[in-house]
Amino acid sequence: MLTHGACRVRERGYAVEQKLYVTQTELERLESLLDTIASSENTLRLEEELARAIVVEAKDIPPDVVTMNSCVRVFDETEGREMVFTLVYPSQADADTGKISVLAPVGSALLGLSVGQSIDWPMPDGRTKTLQIREVIYQPEASGDFDS
Repeated sequence: MLTHGACRVRERGYAVEQKLYVTQTELERLESLLDTIASSENTLRLEEELARAIVVEAKDIPPDVVTMNSCVRVFDETEGREMVFTLVYPSQADADTGKISVLAPVGSALLGLSVGQSIDWPMPDGRTKTLQIREVIYQPEASGDFDS
């Protein structure tokens, strides 16, 4: 398995050279965000993800990729349950409604993943959760919203 920040990435059980996609607009917004906040483990993780990302125009992002403001259905393989998350900027985060900040460890790990890929996500208590992307329910770019 490959290291993905603090998370390991798998695709259908096999290690893969994962392609991480971000749009040019997302890259600019996220870099601007990172310039305005103090450095931390979470910001460093996001910076690592952005440094290895394939940058594309919003109209060219594959529709099964998790982008900012995407709503995704994931399967928690550890607990055997599905969850729905929306990946948002920190000011919009609200865990009670499933809005996960891109600066949260799971948020930066989800950014750019495609349907079928999984991450092994270390928990604060030492356990590891395995989350698989099952569906991109809503992706702004696929819906023609190139500025969200």
